[in-house]
Amino acid sequence: MGTTETAAPATGFVQKQEEEWRTVLSPEQFRVLRQKGLEKRGKGEYIKFYEEGTYSCVGCGNALYKSTTKFDSGCGWPAFFDAIPGAIKQTSEAGGRRMEITCAVCDGHLGHVFKGEGYSTPTDQRHCVNSVSLKFSSADSTNPQ
Repeated sequence: MGTTETAAPATGFVQKQEEEWRTVLSPEQFRVLRQKGLEKRGKGEYIKFYEEGTYSCVGCGNALYKSTTKFDSGCGWPAFFDAIPGAIKQTSEAGGRRMEITCAVCDGHLGHVFKGEGYSTPTDQRHCVNSVSLKFSSADSTNPQ
């Protein structure tokens, strides 16, 4: 099926060989980001985490989601209703029920987008993201005084 990009990423594309990814990612991060794995439901570090800040790709550091778009969907993974413009790529999967989401910079697998589920969010979308794909930076650390 087709690929829909939200916009061109602000930074260049990061491409590494499998061996290079294995040196910078934990085995679980590698399994999810590079092999399109799935983190166990309810086990991720960011499911019930609601501090103010930014969620970035653990593989390349690309900023993906703002904490202001995170919501409690009850799905067992961190959920966001929208990504930072240009940060992700969405690719339709067989059947069209969901879209795979990958980092626009390093092509790391993040999770899936589900649409039209009836959430009372501005987009009625649920970006269901593996915690292990993310790295959080608090608003305090991104805005030094």
